[in-house]
Amino acid sequence: MTVVGNPRSWSCQWLPILILLLGTGHGPGVEGVTHYKAGDPVILYVNKVGPYHNPQETYHYYQLPVCCPEKIRHKSLSLGEVLDGDRMAESLYEIRFRENVEKRILCHMQLSSAQVEQLRQAIEELYYFEFVVDDLPIRGFVGYMEESGFLPHSHKIGLWTHLDFHLEFHGDRIIFANVSVRDVKPHSLDGLRPDEFLGLTHTYSVRWSETSVERRSDRRRGDDGGFFPRTLEIHWLSIINSMVLVFLLVGFVAVILMRVLRNDLARYNLDEETTSAGSGDDFDQGDNGWKIIHTDVFRFPPYRGLLCAVLGVGAQFLALGTGIIVMALLGMFNVHRHGAINSAAILLYALTCCISGYVSSHFYRQIGGERWVWNIILTTSLFSVPFFLTWSVVNSVHWANGSTQALPATTILLLLTVWLLVGFPLTVIGGIFGKNNASPFDAPCRTKNIAREIPPQPWYKSTVIHMTVGGFLPFSAISVELYYIFATVWGREQYTLYGILFFVFAILLSVGACISIALTYFQLSGEDYRWWWRSVLSVGSTGLFIFLYSVFYYARRSNMSGAVQTVEFFGYSLPTGYVFFLMLGTISFFSSLKFIRYIYVNLKMD
Repeated sequence: MTVVGNPRSWSCQWLPILILLLGTGHGPGVEGVTHYKAGDPVILYVNKVGPYHNPQETYHYYQLPVCCPEKIRHKSLSLGEVLDGDRMAESLYEIRFRENVEKRILCHMQLSSAQVEQLRQAIEELYYFEFVVDDLPIRGFVGYMEESGFLPHSHKIGLWTHLDFHLEFHGDRIIFANVSVRDVKPHSLDGLRPDEFLGLTHTYSVRWSETSVERRSDRRRGDDGGFFPRTLEIHWLSIINSMVLVFLLVGFVAVILMRVLRNDLARYNLDEETTSAGSGDDFDQGDNGWKIIHTDVFRFPPYRGLLCAVLGVGAQFLALGTGIIVMALLGMFNVHRHGAINSAAILLYALTCCISGYVSSHFYRQIGGERWVWNIILTTSLFSVPFFLTWSVVNSVHWANGSTQALPATTILLLLTVWLLVGFPLTVIGGIFGKNNASPFDAPCRTKNIAREIPPQPWYKSTVIHMTVGGFLPFSAISVELYYIFATVWGREQYTLYGILFFVFAILLSVGACISIALTYFQLSGEDYRWWWRSVLSVGSTGLFIFLYSVFYYARRSNMSGAVQTVEFFGYSLPTGYVFFLMLGTISFFSSLKFIRYIYVNLKMD
């Protein structure tokens, strides 16, 4: 398919608009509705079409052979709407407020055999269309397909040439809009000869009715005849499963801290007093376990710059994820405004870059890092560069196929400008503050110059086993909820259970911290002091499990297909797993660091 038209309004978006993006989504309780007088024109915008089972594969409506004005006039879109694949353009439908239309001709068309075949292919792939009236989406299928019988086999394709619009109003505002083909017969597209033209007449009707509902959000679920499922029910099984797992893990860690660790400290401190009162020789003799490695446990790891960059970017995404969920809880995302969450995510990502710079540079200077400029560059590139490369591939595939998910050049320049003028400078500023405010690393134990030899470790204490256990348990705590999130992002449901989402997010972080402490204790008990990277990888591997789940979801839980949707799905599933690796790896590391400081501070040493 070829792209029809290029909305010039996109080039009117500038950086100040990004700062005001949340205002375009309207605040809590405020809806972006227009007030009309009787007889006022109501503009209906055509938006996009695409396969029903491929949510991210969308095309401009006028790429199909349909009624189209001579000059296409596009609506000015916000950044979030462009990112959501919206490409709204004025239609030929003439609708006036509170004026019914019985049956009006939209246009007459003569379709060639190639155009008919294009429509047939779209109908066979279950293409749906989306119109927009006063920010209310209206959706319906392009045509009708009937396939029945084995012998004889029948395959019928029909095009809807008449649409019935039903609009509800309260006072001077439009509350609800829908389109129906219930009492309409489709126009058959079968039996056309290759050299024959098909004559079509497109018509439409408009029916207005008054409703007692004063606000759009007051409509009850199920009474809107929605084209897609609107909301998700509360899934108590997921919540109960997560709560049980959290209680078990917290109890397990509490047992370690209160019993095993207390016994270790009592035994080690008693041995120390006995040794000091006896001969005064090296008290390491005869000891084993985590006490004997006290001179190596705070030995700085290799690739410390990369470690600090991981911690900085992970802290940034922790703040970003928390901010998005809190904003959703406060009702800052109006469901009738397209792309509000996308706009907020971009804005918060740019603003939270200072967190990544501060955390990374602060810890890097604490552990003796000197190349702080290189550390800032590594921090700002750790996520942005892989994401940009992945997005380039996905966007190129969309562009080659004429999909509206391909971003225009002006939008790309806008996002690049935001990163260059906001994101990167804030990373540098945060890095400077972090470097200047960093104090020396306060280790409770002195580190010897010569590293102690690490004894052979059993197979169940290997890095792979720790990553498997540390990644699977947090994943199992959110696995049920993860299905609903995938069904929202890659399906048609609308997620509104933000309170449950916040609860599950807190559970995920809590489980990750508890598992990290337990695995770090087992590692130190085996006299293996290389916990720095191990703590990041053990729980950070949850991101790998999430990616594997995305593969399972694509193959078994969805009906997505085609190169465009496949590249989109896996192209963004990889960065998603990467983000979870960074977030949970950061939580895991700082939990382990806090735990190790605690046990060695309470250990009596010379």
